[in-house]
Amino acid sequence: MIPPNASFEETRVFWNPTIISLPYWASNQYLIVGRIVTSGSHQQNVICEANICYTGSGEGRPENEKPCTKDDIAVLGANGGMRCAAPPVSLDVPPTPAEHCDGEFSAYVNIPGFHDPRIFWSGKGEPLIIVNTQSRYACFGLWIIDLRSVYPSLSALLASSPTFPSLGPLKSYPTLTELTRNPASDRFPIEKNWMLFFPTSSAYIHYEISPTGGRTFAKLLGGGLTTPNLTDPLEKPCLFSVPASEPDLLRHNGTWHQATNSLKAVLCHRSNESCTASPENTVFFSILHRKHENAFGLPMRYERYLFVWASTPPFGALAVSQYPLLLANETATGWSAAENWEGGEGEMWAYFTYTVSIAYAWGRPRDEAGGKNVGFLDDEVVLAIGIDDRAQAFTVVSVQDLLQCMRACPGRGLKSGGEEVSGGESAEGGR
Repeated sequence: MIPPNASFEETRVFWNPTIISLPYWASNQYLIVGRIVTSGSHQQNVICEANICYTGSGEGRPENEKPCTKDDIAVLGANGGMRCAAPPVSLDVPPTPAEHCDGEFSAYVNIPGFHDPRIFWSGKGEPLIIVNTQSRYACFGLWIIDLRSVYPSLSALLASSPTFPSLGPLKSYPTLTELTRNPASDRFPIEKNWMLFFPTSSAYIHYEISPTGGRTFAKLLGGGLTTPNLTDPLEKPCLFSVPASEPDLLRHNGTWHQATNSLKAVLCHRSNESCTASPENTVFFSILHRKHENAFGLPMRYERYLFVWASTPPFGALAVSQYPLLLANETATGWSAAENWEGGEGEMWAYFTYTVSIAYAWGRPRDEAGGKNVGFLDDEVVLAIGIDDRAQAFTVVSVQDLLQCMRACPGRGLKSGGEEVSGGESAEGGR
């Protein structure tokens, strides 16, 4: 996150970035929120606008993308990368009350600052951020606010569209608002890893997904309040436990949790003139992690899987990656290069990675804020990646590559007597 021609030596360590692309008329391509490694328990985050530079031939690169300068290569390395356009500034949100941090959670009261930020675009074109911090309903919960309220430069940007002049989308969350789970008896002392999805202008919270309990999600009603669980009560779990036949050397199995925000994808190519979005060919997707721990209960590796679900009620689970998604120079901790990749060649530098967020890449034609969370098979997605809680990276992958090698979810079951039960907006069920 070191800007060009910096007049100072950057000594801070940045990690776990979350990234969105900016509208086509912006002077910069991306917005990054990154965490800073601190010497104490307090949490600190910074924000900057950024650009990608490239090395080698510019053939096939998006219009207006720039080649790397010598200064870029000195900072980013020989392959180029993404770099802040100006020095990152502190990103602050108001402190929140810790009203239910009792017993073993009492230490959480005195941890200042927020952590695990996620930035993303809403279905209405609002730039939003979810943060994890002290809660009114639990000990730690999730809060949401419009990024324009904490980074005012975005207000002027979204009010300057050359195609649709306006003041920008109305703010659904002008102030910090805590997201909830209904009923209160379903809440955990520490809530985390929730994601939002946007079928239309409405918003839903996807709380969790597991091999045994299935999924839990609800519709946002306003002010952070939600309906009870809307998951189809007959939906069978889509995830799987590690089979005994899998050669997991430590036999610690793995636990699943949500990792990123969601995006919507139309399952045809933008370049195909006959490609038109419809409820039948549109889905949501996000990235899940299967976390493996060592004998001390500490994370050993995070495996990356893509999860896909329907874009219309009852938003049924559709598919999940058959195998973990590894990047070309990434290896899963605990396995040799030969066990990770056929041939076992190449430098393996990324051994403990965490996918923080996903966003459609900058460079799509006439890419307005309102369409930022919708893409097509030939669009590219930026994966923001944390490395070993001490560094950050990104990669760019097409939607069609992410959707390769999927395993279909089992769908709905039957109640006794063989009668199928309808799901949908009215369906309610326990966790």
